[in-house]
Amino acid sequence: MSQIHDRFQTTIAGSLPKPAWLAEPNKLWPAWRASGAELERAKRDATLLWLKEQEDAGIDIVTEGEQSRQHFVHGFLEFVDGIDFSRKVKMGIRNNRYDAMVPVVGGPLRLKGRVHEVEARLARGHTGRKLKITLPGPMTIVDTIADEFYRDKVKLALAFAELLNQEARALEKDGVDVIQFDEPAFNVYLEDVKRWGIDALHRAIEGLKCTTCVHICYGYGIQANIDWKRTLGGEWRQYAEIFPALAKSRIKQVSLECIHSKVPIELLKLLKGKDVLVGVIDVATDRIESAEEVSDVIEKALQYVPAKHLFPCTNCGMAPMDREVALKKLRALAAGAALARKKLGNRGQSPISAKSRRKKTRR
Repeated sequence: MSQIHDRFQTTIAGSLPKPAWLAEPNKLWPAWRASGAELERAKRDATLLWLKEQEDAGIDIVTEGEQSRQHFVHGFLEFVDGIDFSRKVKMGIRNNRYDAMVPVVGGPLRLKGRVHEVEARLARGHTGRKLKITLPGPMTIVDTIADEFYRDKVKLALAFAELLNQEARALEKDGVDVIQFDEPAFNVYLEDVKRWGIDALHRAIEGLKCTTCVHICYGYGIQANIDWKRTLGGEWRQYAEIFPALAKSRIKQVSLECIHSKVPIELLKLLKGKDVLVGVIDVATDRIESAEEVSDVIEKALQYVPAKHLFPCTNCGMAPMDREVALKKLRALAAGAALARKKLGNRGQSPISAKSRRKKTRR
């Protein structure tokens, strides 16, 4: 087992590709290859496989890879009463970026029971590393489901936040170290984030003592998202609209997209006081990053984020990616972080703080 590091602890946004014997490969909404007890065994095997692969690659904070979920949102919704999966409707999501067939809320929402207990306890029992489990954020759930009961986005989001909080508290008791809420919708509905999105997140994390995180990116590496990014112009400044509000929030960590994006790196300074999970691995291409590329992004981010608050990460989940490509990218992530540690040595400071200190010494 590789060493667990004190600085630049590596982690991933959450999902990893499902092996071909578990589900259709290279798909965001894959069909399962089995059913019943056989499917549950296959999910267990895939979870353990990816735990070992992450450890061997040198990832410090591991996930269960979302191997038990068909989709990052619907994997939660399947455990909620009040949702009719037998009646799906076509709906534009992420402000009509692409269409999806989604279930309908037809009654009051209640959890049927535990959602991710099996995979969380399985992962906790098989790794000594810090363990992260992801949940869909309230705003993103609201944007990925049709509603015929609450008929009010805020009420619906708070109803889901209550259920998310129930599961999050239980995950904390299972021994999960980091609970991350995935909110790609935060990059779309900027004013709503400030009006009610963060409030809904606060309800979802209420009472938690473990590390909390929100992941906000520009989407999976699917064609609809790639096409959308081309419309955003020479600079992507969506983060500028929401980071100041997030900096004041009770969320401890913010996970964001960085490498090969058009996000101005200086926007990271708007997250003062937060741990920042900097995307140094591009999930929209099969090209494998070099250690130098990864290290360069880390060094640029250090101009605005103190070393103790910087966690190298992936831009987004890798669920639709080729399995071997994803594995090589995990290794690149760890290698790049190792190179950045080597460059910084034991100084424990960003290049800017080091430069400032040298100036004071010369005076």
